[in-house]
Amino acid sequence: MRTAQRIADLPPYLFAEIDNKVAVKRAEGADVISLGIGDPDTPTPARIVDRMAEAIRDTRNHKYPSYVGAQRYREACAEWMQTRFGVDVDPDEEVVALIGSKEGIAHIFLAFVDPGDVTLVPGAGYPVYTTGGILAGGDYHYMPMTEENDFLADFESVPADMLSRARMMFLSYPNNPTSAIATQEYFDRAIEFAREHDLLIVHDNAYSEIGYDGYVPPSFLERPGAKDVAIELFSCSKAYNMTGWRVAFACGNATAIEALGRVKTNIDSGVFTAIQDAAIEAFTGPQDSVAELVELYTRRRDRVVAVLDSIGLAARKPKATIYVWPKIPAGYTSASFATHVLDAADVIVSPGSAYGPSGEGYIRITLTTPDDRLDEALERIRDTL
Repeated sequence: MRTAQRIADLPPYLFAEIDNKVAVKRAEGADVISLGIGDPDTPTPARIVDRMAEAIRDTRNHKYPSYVGAQRYREACAEWMQTRFGVDVDPDEEVVALIGSKEGIAHIFLAFVDPGDVTLVPGAGYPVYTTGGILAGGDYHYMPMTEENDFLADFESVPADMLSRARMMFLSYPNNPTSAIATQEYFDRAIEFAREHDLLIVHDNAYSEIGYDGYVPPSFLERPGAKDVAIELFSCSKAYNMTGWRVAFACGNATAIEALGRVKTNIDSGVFTAIQDAAIEAFTGPQDSVAELVELYTRRRDRVVAVLDSIGLAARKPKATIYVWPKIPAGYTSASFATHVLDAADVIVSPGSAYGPSGEGYIRITLTTPDDRLDEALERIRDTL
């Protein structure tokens, strides 16, 4: 049986590969500690779970949901954007519900990319920024990111032949996997660049609520002119420990939101309405749990960076996200060092090269592991060196 060429061109999904490695090791009897996937280890806040329990018993939620999101959900998303960032978005024309950010990222390609079109993607970024384009029949170009440039994707270095075919550009700050943050000046340059070259910017703001040491991540849409060229994606996954709930939203440029919604209405279904009700509670209820989560991750971040520094794996202390991005020792590639740690210590870390060419020379370590297991994993890594 012959599959489509687009499937042949598709690399294995990084996190599915990590799951497979964990399963194989555990089947062999190994005590594996995974620092490879950013899945919160603490539960969804009780107030959100309680609202879900109530909503799931409401028979009005037992029907097909709206493709683009319930009116009350889109209004809550718009209210959150105004309260959190001071950004006005029209809930009717500038907001669409998503079954998690990943779904929105994948579907936006079908709305804007024809075969042969180019998407500009960060040199180290969420893998779906490239695989979504492959499935749509498009090409992609990695924008270089270096530590010397604070891991800001260098869109101004894109070759003219690529730029002439470019239709979209992905940005994500705070950045996964590098934990880099962006300046207002950088966002303003990106907006002008997109305007000049007729690009849609898709800003993935999945870590907007995870900031440290007084840093409060902004919205890309706060910048003047951003809504003319951009949409932004937000998720309940990391801020509210709702990774398995699969609920998010996109907002911004009305033309882009309508196009994304049109794709969804043809090949997708909406988010279960009871889950939307739970997400409304997440956005509009007390935010104490977010502050507590940030405090937990701050303590873990400090511990991880200190231990890594003591064993020669230098890492910047991140100001946001749930990741630490250390350099690997000399003599290894990102993949070979991740394999070494897995074989010698039964610890899973993500090779930086899996996120793009600018990730080579680094690994990604998550902070979403209970303290005692995190400490043990670090000690095991120390012992391998």
